[in-house]
Amino acid sequence: MAIQVIATALPEVRIIEPKVFGDARGFFYESFNGREFAEHVDGSVEFVQDNHSRSSRGVLRGLHYQIEHAQGKLVRVVEGEVFDVAVDIRKSSPNFGKWVGVTLSEGNHRQLWVPPGFAHGFVVSEAAQFLYKTTAYWYPEHERSIVWNDPQIGIEWPIGFEPVLAAKDAAGKRLADAEVYA
Repeated sequence: MAIQVIATALPEVRIIEPKVFGDARGFFYESFNGREFAEHVDGSVEFVQDNHSRSSRGVLRGLHYQIEHAQGKLVRVVEGEVFDVAVDIRKSSPNFGKWVGVTLSEGNHRQLWVPPGFAHGFVVSEAAQFLYKTTAYWYPEHERSIVWNDPQIGIEWPIGFEPVLAAKDAAGKRLADAEVYA
């Protein structure tokens, strides 16, 4: 197996560690293998879109989701480091409102599987390039944002500063007021 799948506190959210082959020349790894993902993570997933973002130190993106056309995301960092977060926003889930966070970096090569039904966000500890595969296309009219510092969720962001936010993220709703999944 070229990947190791690690459970998180939220059963559907998984950390994926690829097998990295490295020597003095550099490294090589499979960043995605459909057969292994289907066998070890989720066999029902079909990715339809790849996204790439670059963010400066201190930028916080999220917590994003689409109320219709829910997106699953397989996320990774190819430059820099982020603290990546998934929040369960499925009202019927026993984990509704709970979150899990993991450090993703160019050095650890980790990926995070954030399934549909979860809000997603990250904060950048140094400039970072972030890649993610999605299971649904982006529909701006269905995009929603939950405020990053909602006390009901209580995310313990590893930052000692006020993050840099996009206007839509600064105006995000609290979980109690947000449209969520059934």
